[in-house]
Amino acid sequence: MTNMRKMVVNHLYRIILFMLLPILICAVLIQIVSKQRLEQETVADMMYQIEQILVENESELEELKAEYSDTCLKNAEAIAYIIQYHADALESVEELKKIAEFMEVDEIHIFDKTGTIVMGTHPEYFGFTFDSGEQMNFFKPMLEDKSLRLCQDITPNTAEEKLMQYSALWSEDGEFIVQVGMEPVNVMKETKKNELSYIFSLLRANTDVSLYAIDKESGGIIGATVAEDVGKTLADVGLDRKALKDGKRSFHARVNGVVSYCILKEAGDNVIACVISADVMYGEIIVNMIILTVSMLVIAVILTYAVAWSIDRMIITGIDHINESLREITNGNLDKKVEIRTCLELSELSSHINEMVKSLLVNEMKISYILNKGNMRIGVYEYNRKRTAVRFTGHVPEMLGLTEDEAKHLSADYRDFQNYLDRLRENAGYGENNIFYVDGSEESYVKLDELVHDNDTIGIIIDVTKEVLVQKRLKNERDIDSLTGLLNRYGLEDGLEKLFAEPEKVGYAALVMLDADDLKEINDKYGHEKGDIYLKKLSQVISFIGSCESISARQGGDEFVLFLYGYENGEMLSEDLDEIKNMQDNNMVHLKHDLYVPLRFSFGVSMFDGQKNCRDLLKEADKKMYENKRQRKDAGL
Repeated sequence: MTNMRKMVVNHLYRIILFMLLPILICAVLIQIVSKQRLEQETVADMMYQIEQILVENESELEELKAEYSDTCLKNAEAIAYIIQYHADALESVEELKKIAEFMEVDEIHIFDKTGTIVMGTHPEYFGFTFDSGEQMNFFKPMLEDKSLRLCQDITPNTAEEKLMQYSALWSEDGEFIVQVGMEPVNVMKETKKNELSYIFSLLRANTDVSLYAIDKESGGIIGATVAEDVGKTLADVGLDRKALKDGKRSFHARVNGVVSYCILKEAGDNVIACVISADVMYGEIIVNMIILTVSMLVIAVILTYAVAWSIDRMIITGIDHINESLREITNGNLDKKVEIRTCLELSELSSHINEMVKSLLVNEMKISYILNKGNMRIGVYEYNRKRTAVRFTGHVPEMLGLTEDEAKHLSADYRDFQNYLDRLRENAGYGENNIFYVDGSEESYVKLDELVHDNDTIGIIIDVTKEVLVQKRLKNERDIDSLTGLLNRYGLEDGLEKLFAEPEKVGYAALVMLDADDLKEINDKYGHEKGDIYLKKLSQVISFIGSCESISARQGGDEFVLFLYGYENGEMLSEDLDEIKNMQDNNMVHLKHDLYVPLRFSFGVSMFDGQKNCRDLLKEADKKMYENKRQRKDAGL
C-alpha cells in the first residue's frame, strides 16, 4: 500500500471514528435511559401489585380477626356455663385443663369479684389482678359492669409476652369471671401474609433483583428478599440514607459489594427499594453495543477500502510512476523523462519535474566550468540520506586518487562514500585538523569541509598538497638538526610542550642529558669532519635506546637530550637507564678505514614525578650530567 493510500485510509478511518463515537455514545445513553425508565415502570407496577395484595390480605385478616374474637367469646361463655354447673372444677386445676383441652383453648383463668386470679389452668398466674399489667388492665371495667363481655385484640400477655387473644365474661350467677386465652395461630398466619418480606417472595421473579422495605424514620430494613439483611441499616448494605432523605427516586450505589441501580418508591410509612445489579441492568446494553459497533466497523472498513480502491485507480498509480521516475533521477539518472498523462494535474507535475532536472544539469555544468577555470583544484560533492546516489564534480575522483570504477561505485551509494571519507579522516594530515593524507604512490593532501543540514550533506575538497609539502619542509628545516637528523633545540621544545599538554601519555618517564666527552680532542687531532662522524655515532646510539616511547634531540654542540616516556612501571624504565650506563664506554666509532676510537660520553638523569616541568627536568639532568663528567675525569676515564 502506498503512503497516499495509507493517508487516505487513515483519514477516512478518523472521520468515521469521529462520527461513530458520538453515535455510539448517544446509543448507549438512550439505551441506559430507556432501561432505567423500563425498570422504574416495572417497580411502579410491582408497587401497585403490593398495594392490591395488602388490601386483599387486610380484608381477609379483619374477617378472620372478627371470626376469631367471636369464637373466643363463645368459648368463654361455654366454659363459664360448664364451670357454673360443675362447681368441683373450681377446685381442680386438672379439671380445668380437661375443659380447656375439650374446648380447644390454651388458657382458662378464674377471677374473683376483686379481679384476682384464684384458679385456672396455669397456677403460675394465680394472684395476678387486673392491675398487674396493661394487658390485664383491659378487663378492669368488668368489675364495675357485670354485663360486659370483652374480647381483647391479639397482644402479648403480661407474664410471658406471648401473643394471645383473651376474652372474658361474668358467670350467670355473678360469682366469678371466666377469662379464656387462645393463641391466634391462624390469625398470625394471615398476618404474616401482610409482611413485606412475604409479599416480596411472591413477586420476586429475578434472583438478581433484590427488594428492601425501609422504615422512613429510622432507616432500618424491616423486610427484604435477602433474609440476612433484615434488621440491618442502610449503611450496612451500602445504601445512602441521604438519598432517602433528599427524596431521590433512582441512583447508583454499591449494595453488598455489587454496583447496582436502585429505585425508591414510597409505601405508606415505608420506602420500597428495588436493587438491580449493574451486570443484569446493563448486560444486554453491552451486548447490543458490541453488535452495533462491529456492524458499523464492518461497514466503515468496506466503505473505506472502496474509496481507497477508487483513489488508487484514479490517482495513486500515476503518482507511483512519478515517484519511480524521481527515484531514478535522484540516483543520478538525470536523462530520465517523466511522462504521466492520467490527469491534467499529474501531466503538469511531470512537465515541471522535467524542467527542474534540465535546470540541475545546466547548473552542474556551470559550477564545474567555474571550478575548472580556477587556479586551485577544488571538488564539490553532495548527497541526501533519503536518496542513494552521490553527486560530485570531476576533480573529486582525481584528487582522491580514484579509478573510474571506484568513482562509479562510490557515487552509487552515499553509505559507501561516507565510509570512504571516514577512512580518509583516519589519515591525519598536517597542520589544520581538517587536512588529511591521501593514500597513493605520491604524497598527496586534501582539505575536507562539510556542511550538514537535516538529511542534506554538501562537501568541498581542496587539493593542498603543495602547501602542506612547503610547510613540512619549513618545519623540518626549523626543527631538525641537519647533521644528526635528530630534533634540534626548537624541535625538542615543541615536542616536549605537545607531549606535556597530554599528561596521560607521559606515564613513568625520565629526561637524560648526554655530552660527548672526547669531541674536542678528535676535532683537534683528526679534524672537524671526523668530529661530525663521532657525533653521528652518538646520535645513532641514542636513537636506539628505550623499549617504549622516546624523544631524542641534539641540543647544541656536543650536548644531546633523550626523553624516555610511556612506561607502565618504574622497573622497565630503570632497566633502560641502566642500558645507557652500560653503553658509556662500550661502543667504538669508525672514523676511517683503519681508525677506531672509543665512544665516550657523560650523562645525567632527571626522573619525572608528575610535578616537574620541562625546564626543571632539563636543569636537573644538566647538573647531574656535569657531576657525572667530573666523576669520570677524577676516575681517569
